Amino acid sequence: MCATLIAAAAGGCSVSKKTAVAPADKPLPVQTATKDELVARYNNQASAITSINASVSLKLTAGSAYSGVIEQYHEVNAFILAQKPADIRMIGQAPVVGKNIFDMVSDGTTFSVFIPSKNKFITGPSNFERKADKPIENLRPQHLVDALLWAPIPEHAPVLIEEEISGAKRFYVLTVVRPGGHGGVVMGWEIAHRIYFDRADLSVARIETFGSEGALESDATYSGSIAAADSTYPTQIVVSRPEEDYKLQIDVKKVTANETVSADKFVLKQPEGTDLVRVSDAPANPPSAPLSPSQELHPQQ
Repeated sequence: MCATLIAAAAGGCSVSKKTAVAPADKPLPVQTATKDELVARYNNQASAITSINASVSLKLTAGSAYSGVIEQYHEVNAFILAQKPADIRMIGQAPVVGKNIFDMVSDGTTFSVFIPSKNKFITGPSNFERKADKPIENLRPQHLVDALLWAPIPEHAPVLIEEEISGAKRFYVLTVVRPGGHGGVVMGWEIAHRIYFDRADLSVARIETFGSEGALESDATYSGSIAAADSTYPTQIVVSRPEEDYKLQIDVKKVTANETVSADKFVLKQPEGTDLVRVSDAPANPPSAPLSPSQELHPQQ
């Protein structure tokens, strides 16, 4: 009788149903390490690579889901020469024909860019931060240097450790903090970096860099590995800059590390007959250095 009433209340005959549930991701084998071991591991790798000479491909995405505009740009071949603390030279070439579409150099203080197709030579301070209307025009040389060549964790910097789980993957996360405040007045602490180690092999998988008051400046992810000097170097680097609203994917095809680099490699002189553009003197939305070369990366139709 009770069974009949229950079936009636359910709207008909009682039928047993089985719902297939996808099994949870199987945890992968993990390695263990202490905070001090991870700090030493990171600092050893950061100190092991002081310069790189790499052939790469670049893929730039401007815009985000938040801005409502996402533009995918064609892949561009490039050569990157970078040396600590802040020197970088990057030459971008059109696919197939191998024609230079930009030549950019920066010493961390000033930058210069030559764009043959525009007959323009652009120069200005490396810390030039006037935001352009187009996200793609906010790319800066120093953004690349910071992602390509890591700075070691300062010796006495406070560091916290935690574990993070994402699907089947597990990470150790080191949070590096620094004194906060404004105008030289120290007020508490703020996050400087969060460094993620893949517990499968303890490799650095991600580095988040924060500005004042916890603003996320850069989110760089690393994958793959290639021998470089007495260390290794990632084969793919993806740099996301939320404030500038762009993402740059760097696929490393070939790299050599710690070669002796002469100073003249980081000197770019203005070719005769080109138009000089100084971004510090430009109007509100200038085609600043890394921006202008990016204008050569035509959106896919």
